[in-house]
Amino acid sequence: DDWIHEPAYLGGMIAGKMTKTNVLGVVAGYPVEEVNRIVNAFKLGAKKINPEIKVKVAFINSWFDPVKAKEYALAMISEGADILYAERAGVIEAAKEAGVYAIGNMLDQHDEAPGTVITSVVWDMWPLVKYVITSVRSGSFVAMDLREWTMMAKGGAYLAPFREFEEMIPEDLKQEIEDIAERIKMGMFRVPIDETMPTSD
Repeated sequence: DDWIHEPAYLGGMIAGKMTKTNVLGVVAGYPVEEVNRIVNAFKLGAKKINPEIKVKVAFINSWFDPVKAKEYALAMISEGADILYAERAGVIEAAKEAGVYAIGNMLDQHDEAPGTVITSVVWDMWPLVKYVITSVRSGSFVAMDLREWTMMAKGGAYLAPFREFEEMIPEDLKQEIEDIAERIKMGMFRVPIDETMPTSD
């Protein structure tokens, strides 16, 4: 199970600042706990920066249906959404075609659509894998909750570089995001875990 709600919150802050229409969209798979918590964190981050923002949320009830996800994304764009959180495949393609922005999910999706993907909410499995392998080899591994290894403090989650969007994002926002990221890593800031089903505003 991934725990990438922390960078999702930071991604929401970016979207909340960069939107021109005050409407964001999220196209997700199923309304299950791991999805709900990242969508809710994204919404929370966006509303921290811009309390007036509206976030549209839709579930395609599939883990992989790019055609349906794209269809839902285009519908949101037609209703004013100018930045989409691409929790599922197909959303970035819609954003690129429509000339709006997207935030990737799970991996750094910049190369799928340079100029469209502002950043991505990344799950890096290597810290977890390295810890388990090292523990098994040393004979010290015991059954435990490994979620912390998929979170920012252990390097298991992060927000991808902004690249060509670096100059478009205000310096004060970048500094605030950097400060919050450091506080998260130090255990001084906790992104709320809300696993209730998110709905559209």
